[in-house]
Amino acid sequence: MADSGNKTTATDGDVGAFIDTISDDQRRRDATLLIETLREVTGEPPVLWGPSIVGFGSHHYRYDSGREGDTPAISFSPRAAQTTLYLSGLMEEYTSLLERLGPHKLGKGCLYLKRVDQADAGALREILALSYRLGTTT
Repeated sequence: MADSGNKTTATDGDVGAFIDTISDDQRRRDATLLIETLREVTGEPPVLWGPSIVGFGSHHYRYDSGREGDTPAISFSPRAAQTTLYLSGLMEEYTSLLERLGPHKLGKGCLYLKRVDQADAGALREILALSYRLGTTT
């Protein structure tokens, strides 16, 4: 069993204390809103993964190469310019929901939001729920 050697692993860090360190008021409000929503959607408590990623649930993976490790089922990180949501599955699975979401950008497995409170709350909730389902069943 080969350990992944991941730098980003679950910690026993205090998520609330981490959120309190966010200097930008909007990013702090966005993080608080996401934590509340993700608690409801996943039924999981928030866990600090590494120094700056808040994750909910976990998924153990194992590749044919023998490499294995754990990753959050769904997570986000409040970055300086925007909030990054780390999603499971292929972005194509989110197309209709993303059309309803409002202002956003996409990266490989990432959804970037400048203001979480400006996203369509229903679409965002559905995206989070879909990602969590995909992240816990793959």
